[in-house]
Amino acid sequence: MRLAAVTAALLLAVPAAADPALPSASSMLTWTPEQQAIGYRSVERIFPHHVVKRGATVRPLPAGTPIDPTLPVAGHTWTVEQWMQAYRVSGVIVLRDGKVLLERYGLGRRPDDTWTSFSVAKSVTALLAGAAIGDGKLRLDDPVVRFVPELAGSAYDGVTVGQLLTMSSGVAWTEDYTDPDSDNSRLSRAGFGSGDALIGALKALPRAHSPGTVWHYNTAETHLAGAVIARAVGMSLADYLSAKIWRPYGMEHDAAWIIDGQGREAAGCCLSMTLRDYARVGQFVLDGGRAGGKQVVPADYLAAATSVRIANDQPPPSGYGYFWWIGPRAFEASGIFGQSILVYPREQIVIAVNSAWPRPVGADLFAALHLFDGAAHDAAAPDAPATLHR
Repeated sequence: MRLAAVTAALLLAVPAAADPALPSASSMLTWTPEQQAIGYRSVERIFPHHVVKRGATVRPLPAGTPIDPTLPVAGHTWTVEQWMQAYRVSGVIVLRDGKVLLERYGLGRRPDDTWTSFSVAKSVTALLAGAAIGDGKLRLDDPVVRFVPELAGSAYDGVTVGQLLTMSSGVAWTEDYTDPDSDNSRLSRAGFGSGDALIGALKALPRAHSPGTVWHYNTAETHLAGAVIARAVGMSLADYLSAKIWRPYGMEHDAAWIIDGQGREAAGCCLSMTLRDYARVGQFVLDGGRAGGKQVVPADYLAAATSVRIANDQPPPSGYGYFWWIGPRAFEASGIFGQSILVYPREQIVIAVNSAWPRPVGADLFAALHLFDGAAHDAAAPDAPATLHR
């Protein structure tokens, strides 16, 4: 995962948590390691949110043949536990053919604890876009302003839903969490003030490229995609996710999705779920987007979402689908601080990892994650050694 791949989603300032044991919401990107370990599994106690309700039936994840991969690190052989401790990993799970081959926890996390997704939520939003298309409520060639007429006359006039999903709107945007003058920093400061901070910020942006021509990472317009979906289907993203995937597919626990000052889910960030439900999201995609005996996400859309739709600015081999990162043999949902759902479709493998890295991004951190991914893949599928997944 490179820097742009996992830049944090828009985090709007909210009042500090009432419980003094919990870290402040307003400083989430700079929480200490101790605050991360508590806060990432307690987001629903810190931020305003909507609940994604589970159903009455849980999809089982039966045990498969256990694996115990080892990792070569600087001339030494590490166990999974040593790697987890070194890189502050709260959970890893590996499925093959829907069976659990490996499941471990750290940082005081328990199997029923949720963990925030950061930008993994983008890929879930892409699944909801597919569900809305399957329901006849949305089309990839729909203009954004059909659903968000407030943007008529702005740089988003003429941009399609498909271009939002591929981050190729052509609208100028700076996403830099260390620069107080970047677009995302200004939007974060607007927070929960009067008016619609998101739409107001997007209306003011200029055009940089023709729509559909250049990939550029922009979390704010991922939130815009979420607003488009919610208006298209006539319900909140949390309720739609519950109705289309969480309930019929059999997720084990309720999830929590943070909301902004308009009561709108942050579609590019911060969907909290248990480790096993992270794995079930990947398995849902492997199962062809079917849940409850129905085709929830159209097969042709899902195939397009998880294959290269546009080249990105990352070193090859890499590309971008509909809010999914695409490599030569795998595709991935990912978020800063070490959140990942990696899917190898040919081998029917899902690898989910949750972490509390000391920094949002870093070449060393991504290399360590990829090292684990490769070792887990090779242990799960010794007949098909992994190549670089992107």
